[in-house]
Amino acid sequence: MSDADDEPLLSLRNVSVHFEDEQLFGLAGSETVHAVDDVSLDVHENDVVALVGESGCGKTTLGKTAIGVQRPTDGDVRYRGQDIWEAKDAKGFLGGGDVTHSWEKIRRSLQMIHQDPGSSLNSNFTIESILSAPLKKWEPEMSEADRRVRIYGLLEYVGMTPAEDYASRYPHQLSGGEQQRVALIRALLMNSDLILADEAISALDVSLRAEMMDLMLELQEEFDTSYLFISHNLANAKHLTQRAGGRIGIMYLGELVEVGTPEQIIHDPQHPYTKVLLWATSDLQNRSKGVSTPPVRSLDIPEPTDPPSGCRFHTRCLDAREVCTRECPSLEDHDGDGRRTACFRADPDHEYWESEPLDGAETEENAAGDRGERGAAGDD
Repeated sequence: MSDADDEPLLSLRNVSVHFEDEQLFGLAGSETVHAVDDVSLDVHENDVVALVGESGCGKTTLGKTAIGVQRPTDGDVRYRGQDIWEAKDAKGFLGGGDVTHSWEKIRRSLQMIHQDPGSSLNSNFTIESILSAPLKKWEPEMSEADRRVRIYGLLEYVGMTPAEDYASRYPHQLSGGEQQRVALIRALLMNSDLILADEAISALDVSLRAEMMDLMLELQEEFDTSYLFISHNLANAKHLTQRAGGRIGIMYLGELVEVGTPEQIIHDPQHPYTKVLLWATSDLQNRSKGVSTPPVRSLDIPEPTDPPSGCRFHTRCLDAREVCTRECPSLEDHDGDGRRTACFRADPDHEYWESEPLDGAETEENAAGDRGERGAAGDD
């Protein structure tokens, strides 16, 4: 992974995405869905960033916004410093407008592989035809023989041999894992700088998931690409980011609530929601304290059309206090170790510690102990 001090390959600043949700076929008006709210995130060269959260938390919307598929309601998304939507809007102007990177270059550089590769591969074409299409579009000068050499070489590289046999097959004649390999090859044939992998391994058998993630990292070394990996499974995110030296971002109800290395997120989670995800991940469960129930006050997830005031997690948080109902914590690096957390508990000097616990929240004794640990950590 590139040095975090380098200029980001992709930069999101204060990005929000809101949708109008029509009620009763429009007869009862509409409500605003807060899919993503005020998210800032950088992805660097040869980087791996995994976004993890419950279904409906906004991670897929954020991913699609990052690669230019979804226009943000607010904020900006930049590819190598170029606002991607300014580049798209300038496309219709003679000469392409005043942009440093054209919309065509940006779309080629930011690719996506889907959860269900079978639906993203045209069932009417052979694998060779499917993989030839992007080469014909972006490298029209390449001969048919050269295209075949390149395609066959990649098929063999990912273990689909003999390549001639696989190239002549149709998508339905491949297994799910083989279809996903073809989808990955297609994205890489574009010489992409970043690939959005949206639940790209969740449809695979458990035995194949690690194999697919390892292949993604092996191809990253070969093609110098970055991954924005979306998953609801914290164990998968750990496997991918730990091997790549990447980061995990935890999303809840449209917001990033914690971003850190896999070691920080898995072994020393700071946000209460991260602890809930860790508890719920069977491969990573830490029951050393004998906790047999999820560490939340409520299992009900608030509606994105009516998110709670203050900290959005306060309605479910065991550690919630009165200040959490009226103030929204910002995503900050409290300890200077690069990890960012959106929780008042990460700051031992915040007024949170003098605020009254909400009904069902932790005891004063536990809070005092936690505050002492945070203070000691800050002194180190």
